[in-house]
Amino acid sequence: MNTKIQKITTNLWFDQQAEEAAKFYTSIFKDSKMERITRYGAERHEINGISEGAVMTVEFELEGQRFVALNGGPQYQFTPAISFIVHCETQDEIDYYWDKLSEGGDEKAQVCGWLKDKYNISWQIIPVNLTQMVSDPNPDHSERVMKAMLQMKKMDIRALEQACEG
Repeated sequence: MNTKIQKITTNLWFDQQAEEAAKFYTSIFKDSKMERITRYGAERHEINGISEGAVMTVEFELEGQRFVALNGGPQYQFTPAISFIVHCETQDEIDYYWDKLSEGGDEKAQVCGWLKDKYNISWQIIPVNLTQMVSDPNPDHSERVMKAMLQMKKMDIRALEQACEG
Protein backbone atom coordinates (compact mmCIF):
# COMPACT_ATOMS: atom_id res chain seq x y z
CA MET A 1 0.00 0.00 0.00
CA ASN A 2 1.48 3.32 -1.09
CA THR A 3 -0.39 5.99 0.88
CA LYS A 4 0.93 9.55 0.77
CA ILE A 5 1.62 10.82 4.27
CA GLN A 6 0.28 14.29 5.07
CA LYS A 7 3.17 16.50 6.21
CA ILE A 8 1.33 17.76 9.31
CA THR A 9 -1.43 15.74 10.97
CA THR A 10 -3.49 16.88 13.94
CA ASN A 11 -3.37 14.46 16.87
CA LEU A 12 -6.26 14.59 19.35
CA TRP A 13 -5.66 13.03 22.79
CA PHE A 14 -8.74 11.46 24.32
CA ASP A 15 -9.16 9.47 27.50
CA GLN A 16 -11.14 6.58 25.98
CA GLN A 17 -13.42 8.21 23.36
CA ALA A 18 -11.19 8.27 20.26
CA GLU A 19 -13.28 5.93 18.12
CA GLU A 20 -16.58 7.43 19.30
CA ALA A 21 -15.33 10.97 18.54
CA ALA A 22 -14.00 9.99 15.09
CA LYS A 23 -17.36 8.44 14.23
CA PHE A 24 -19.13 11.58 15.48
CA TYR A 25 -16.99 13.95 13.37
CA THR A 26 -17.14 11.81 10.23
CA SER A 27 -20.94 11.71 10.54
CA ILE A 28 -21.06 15.53 10.44
CA PHE A 29 -18.63 16.44 7.66
CA LYS A 30 -19.78 15.28 4.23
CA ASP A 31 -16.32 14.72 2.75
CA SER A 32 -14.98 12.48 5.51
CA LYS A 33 -13.95 8.94 6.21
CA MET A 34 -12.76 6.63 8.94
CA GLU A 35 -9.46 5.01 8.16
CA ARG A 36 -7.10 2.80 10.15
CA ILE A 37 -7.77 1.71 13.74
CA THR A 38 -4.87 0.38 15.80
CA ARG A 39 -5.27 -1.49 19.06
CA TYR A 40 -3.21 -1.81 22.22
CA GLY A 41 -1.22 -4.98 22.72
CA ALA A 42 -0.33 -6.78 25.91
CA GLU A 43 2.59 -4.43 26.67
CA ARG A 44 0.32 -1.42 27.33
CA HIS A 45 -1.77 -3.44 29.79
CA GLU A 46 1.38 -4.13 31.79
CA ILE A 47 2.25 -0.41 31.92
CA ASN A 48 -1.07 1.13 32.97
CA GLY A 49 -3.84 -1.42 32.79
CA ILE A 50 -5.33 -0.54 29.38
CA SER A 51 -7.01 -3.66 28.08
CA GLU A 52 -5.28 -5.62 25.37
CA GLY A 53 -7.24 -5.08 22.16
CA ALA A 54 -8.64 -1.68 23.24
CA VAL A 55 -8.55 1.04 20.58
CA MET A 56 -5.26 2.95 20.68
CA THR A 57 -5.60 5.23 17.64
CA VAL A 58 -8.14 6.03 14.97
CA GLU A 59 -7.08 7.72 11.76
CA PHE A 60 -9.79 9.72 10.04
CA GLU A 61 -10.21 12.48 7.51
CA LEU A 62 -12.49 15.54 7.47
CA GLU A 63 -12.72 17.67 4.32
CA GLY A 64 -9.28 16.49 3.18
CA GLN A 65 -7.63 17.12 6.57
CA ARG A 66 -6.20 14.03 8.26
CA PHE A 67 -6.49 13.47 12.01
CA VAL A 68 -5.37 10.88 14.51
CA ALA A 69 -7.46 10.33 17.64
CA LEU A 70 -5.52 8.67 20.45
CA ASN A 71 -6.89 6.97 23.55
CA GLY A 72 -4.06 8.04 25.83
CA GLY A 73 -5.73 8.33 29.21
CA PRO A 74 -7.19 11.13 31.34
CA GLN A 75 -4.01 13.11 32.07
CA TYR A 76 -4.43 15.66 29.23
CA GLN A 77 -7.53 17.74 28.47
CA PHE A 78 -8.54 19.95 25.55
CA THR A 79 -8.60 23.71 26.04
CA PRO A 80 -9.93 26.57 23.87
CA ALA A 81 -6.30 27.60 23.26
CA ILE A 82 -6.55 25.43 20.15
CA SER A 83 -9.68 25.34 18.02
CA PHE A 84 -10.82 24.23 14.60
CA ILE A 85 -12.25 26.84 12.25
CA VAL A 86 -15.05 25.84 9.90
CA HIS A 87 -15.48 28.39 7.09
CA CYS A 88 -19.08 28.49 5.90
CA GLU A 89 -20.50 29.91 2.67
CA THR A 90 -24.13 30.26 3.82
CA GLN A 91 -26.21 30.72 6.94
CA ASP A 92 -27.66 27.25 6.41
CA GLU A 93 -24.14 25.84 6.53
CA ILE A 94 -23.38 27.79 9.74
CA ASP A 95 -26.61 26.53 11.28
CA TYR A 96 -25.85 22.93 10.27
CA TYR A 97 -22.33 22.80 11.74
CA TRP A 98 -23.36 24.80 14.80
CA ASP A 99 -26.27 22.48 15.57
CA LYS A 100 -24.32 19.27 14.96
CA LEU A 101 -21.10 20.21 16.74
CA SER A 102 -22.72 21.94 19.73
CA GLU A 103 -25.04 19.00 20.46
CA GLY A 104 -24.19 17.84 23.97
CA GLY A 105 -21.46 20.46 24.31
CA ASP A 106 -20.86 23.26 26.80
CA GLU A 107 -23.49 25.97 26.17
CA LYS A 108 -21.59 28.45 28.39
CA ALA A 109 -18.67 28.30 25.95
CA GLN A 110 -20.79 29.50 23.01
CA VAL A 111 -19.73 33.01 22.10
CA CYS A 112 -18.77 34.91 18.93
CA GLY A 113 -19.05 31.83 16.73
CA TRP A 114 -17.09 29.62 19.15
CA LEU A 115 -18.47 26.44 20.67
CA LYS A 116 -17.23 23.44 22.60
CA ASP A 117 -18.45 20.04 21.49
CA LYS A 118 -19.30 17.10 23.73
CA TYR A 119 -15.62 16.05 23.74
CA ASN A 120 -14.55 19.52 24.95
CA ILE A 121 -12.97 20.43 21.60
CA SER A 122 -13.40 24.06 20.56
CA TRP A 123 -14.70 25.00 17.11
CA GLN A 124 -15.20 28.34 15.38
CA ILE A 125 -18.11 28.27 12.94
CA ILE A 126 -17.67 31.41 10.86
CA PRO A 127 -18.68 32.90 7.52
CA VAL A 128 -16.01 32.83 4.81
CA ASN A 129 -16.15 36.62 4.52
CA LEU A 130 -15.69 37.37 8.25
CA THR A 131 -11.96 38.09 7.99
CA GLN A 132 -12.59 40.44 5.08
CA MET A 133 -15.25 42.32 7.06
CA VAL A 134 -13.24 42.67 10.28
CA SER A 135 -10.18 43.83 8.34
CA ASP A 136 -12.11 46.28 6.14
CA PRO A 137 -9.87 49.28 5.41
CA ASN A 138 -12.68 51.56 6.59
CA PRO A 139 -12.36 51.45 10.40
CA ASP A 140 -16.05 52.33 10.84
CA HIS A 141 -17.01 49.20 8.91
CA SER A 142 -14.68 46.87 10.80
CA GLU A 143 -15.64 48.34 14.19
CA ARG A 144 -19.35 47.86 13.49
CA VAL A 145 -18.73 44.26 12.46
CA MET A 146 -16.69 43.58 15.61
CA LYS A 147 -19.37 45.16 17.79
CA ALA A 148 -22.08 43.06 16.15
CA MET A 149 -20.00 39.88 16.35
CA LEU A 150 -19.22 40.35 20.04
CA GLN A 151 -22.95 40.31 20.77
CA MET A 152 -23.53 37.04 18.91
CA LYS A 153 -23.47 33.49 20.09
CA LYS A 154 -23.80 31.84 16.66
CA MET A 155 -22.69 33.91 13.66
CA ASP A 156 -25.44 35.62 11.66
CA ILE A 157 -24.04 36.38 8.22
CA ARG A 158 -26.72 38.88 7.23
CA ALA A 159 -26.41 40.82 10.50
CA LEU A 160 -22.62 41.00 10.07
CA GLU A 161 -22.95 42.18 6.47
CA GLN A 162 -25.51 44.80 7.50
CA ALA A 163 -23.19 46.00 10.27
CA CYS A 164 -20.36 46.29 7.75
CA GLU A 165 -22.55 48.25 5.31
CA GLY A 166 -23.78 50.52 8.08
